[in-house]
Amino acid sequence: MNMNANKTALLVMDVQEGIVARVQDPDYVPRVSRAADAARNAGIPVVYVAIGFRSGRPEGSARNKIVGSLPPGLYTEDDPKIAIHAGVAPRPDEVVVTKRRVSAFAGSDLDVVLRSGDITHLVLTGVATSGVVLSTLRQAADLDFRLTVLSDACYDPDPEVHRLLIEKVFPSQAELMTVEEWVKAAG
Repeated sequence: MNMNANKTALLVMDVQEGIVARVQDPDYVPRVSRAADAARNAGIPVVYVAIGFRSGRPEGSARNKIVGSLPPGLYTEDDPKIAIHAGVAPRPDEVVVTKRRVSAFAGSDLDVVLRSGDITHLVLTGVATSGVVLSTLRQAADLDFRLTVLSDACYDPDPEVHRLLIEKVFPSQAELMTVEEWVKAAG
């Protein structure tokens, strides 16, 4: 695979303390960290995407089944659980984008950041496969980004849903690789 470092970005999505606390795979964070280190070593920007709401969650509608069902105060700016997990913490010069919905693009300036950096290829990681990864993949494909999904750097609480998305849904819009395959290609 020809990876032009100037056109590719690795997205680390929703790998936040409160979300990762529910991940049942102890090797998940180290794999994401390995992908981030490989990206940095190859000159590929690492962009973090985090769910975050203002105090009182004014951007949350009761009509939104996911956002409306969150307990009060969860993932608001006062909640320490919104911090990026310490095992994959961004470096001071790396961009952290705050989103207000499931997709990394919804309610964020991600598109502006990517287009300003002349990014055309996104490498996706995140929790959950059926949430941020699926929603971001679909929107990014519609925005004409080239896509790669790091299958073992995505996690879903339902292993069957993860498998179905990775094997049946994502291949129509993205290249699928493991972290190890991508590390070798990026290096």
